[in-house]
Amino acid sequence: MATAPVESLRIADLHAFYGESHILHGMNLVVNRGECVSLLGRNGAGRTSTLRAILGLTGRRSGSVMLNGRETIGLAPHRIARLGVGYCPEERGIYSSLTCEENLLLPPQVGANGMGVDEIYAMFPNLKERRHSQGTRLSGGEQQMLAMARILRTGAHLLLLDEISEGLAPVIVQRLGEIIRHLKEKGFTIVLVEQNFRFAAPLSDRMYVIEHGQVVAEIAQHELAERREFLQEFLGV
Repeated sequence: MATAPVESLRIADLHAFYGESHILHGMNLVVNRGECVSLLGRNGAGRTSTLRAILGLTGRRSGSVMLNGRETIGLAPHRIARLGVGYCPEERGIYSSLTCEENLLLPPQVGANGMGVDEIYAMFPNLKERRHSQGTRLSGGEQQMLAMARILRTGAHLLLLDEISEGLAPVIVQRLGEIIRHLKEKGFTIVLVEQNFRFAAPLSDRMYVIEHGQVVAEIAQHELAERREFLQEFLGV
């Protein structure tokens, strides 16, 4: 008998604002433990804002954001992060004056099961080779790997990954896909924001299509073929 899924994240009627701009208009979605879920949509649909709202980085929020059954809507961002949430922003946030390894060691621990440096270097051999290089000297792909590796060291178990494939060479994108599959096997829960549908679709257990700050469709992996026309209309894929 199959065990019931355990919710890692539940968002209910989430509204969020940047100043006076109302950017999320009642978001509703669920991510179960160990899943990879993608947020799809056009630029400006509210996908990145959803990740930022989960962490309390958007300013005013209302509604509900439950992490492992705990309500976080009233918590400060640093307290939300310490519940085991790792955020990899689109701009990567690499410190240019620090070496690759110094960047890796900088973030605080937010959970008990953070990966050791040797384990991270086994997963990202490029970073081991470049560990003494300054952040500015890393390629775009190496910076992206470092941004992901940094949150794995913290012990975060819910990973929020924003446009990690953008602007990277196909061989690097393929490697990032392999890493995400490996992290799923290790039990991580992953939320992907992606423009690259061909990258996100094979990795995702489910996909939420977002338009104007709301979920307009939920599509499971096995429904992709029959929902192709809908996805073409919304995403142009």
